[in-house]
Amino acid sequence: MRACILAAGIGQRLRPLTNDRPKALVEVGGKSFLDRLIEQLVAVGVTELVIATGHREDAVVRAVAGAPIPVILRRNERYDRTQNSVSLFACADALLAGGAQDTFKLDGDVIVDVEVFRRLLDTRRRTDAGLVAAVDRRDGLGAEEMKVLLAEAGGDRITAFGKGLDPRRSAGESIGIELLSAATVSTLVDALGRVVTAGETNLYYEDVYDRLLLARGGPIDARATFVEDLPWTEVDTADDLARAAAIADRTRLS
Repeated sequence: MRACILAAGIGQRLRPLTNDRPKALVEVGGKSFLDRLIEQLVAVGVTELVIATGHREDAVVRAVAGAPIPVILRRNERYDRTQNSVSLFACADALLAGGAQDTFKLDGDVIVDVEVFRRLLDTRRRTDAGLVAAVDRRDGLGAEEMKVLLAEAGGDRITAFGKGLDPRRSAGESIGIELLSAATVSTLVDALGRVVTAGETNLYYEDVYDRLLLARGGPIDARATFVEDLPWTEVDTADDLARAAAIADRTRLS
């Protein structure tokens, strides 16, 4: 099983901490986000890691030199002017090498409990869904959160992803961690290739997921795994970083 971590962005709102490193290498509780994620991924059975790089790739090279599993780096040369779908597509060849595998895709600026990954695996085994997304069901969503719609209240089938979804109709926030089946990896790589070739470099990867959903006439059955009872946060700002530090000792690594 593979994992793909997106760690290409500049992390502008965390400067000066990100002057010499991407956000994924900022530390909380004595460990970087990347080190925490690698430890958790190994604990749930990941045997190969692909990392999308960009800003200060040299720091990532040094950071993964002693990683416990093989690490493949793929650089988004346009990291400073494109969205994360382009970073994910930069990893395409590595994600297909030797044949596609079930793959965790995650943002490199999150701190989570290892149970998130176990729940994704459990949902995939139970439903055989092509894509399983970790979703925090909560109110108070705004324009910045990546929201999801569900087919029915109390269900788990995802019918839409998007920042532009109506918060009043949205079931919650997709936290930036998904588990993709091998077939979905291949389908997604093809779709990302079409998007990037067409010059749609401003799309989030969730926008591409959205186009592939069964509800849109696409091939992918997407399900939600609910994680609102677990400690997690995405880190974009100094306030987010303070929140990450506050929950660091409650996020289990194995």
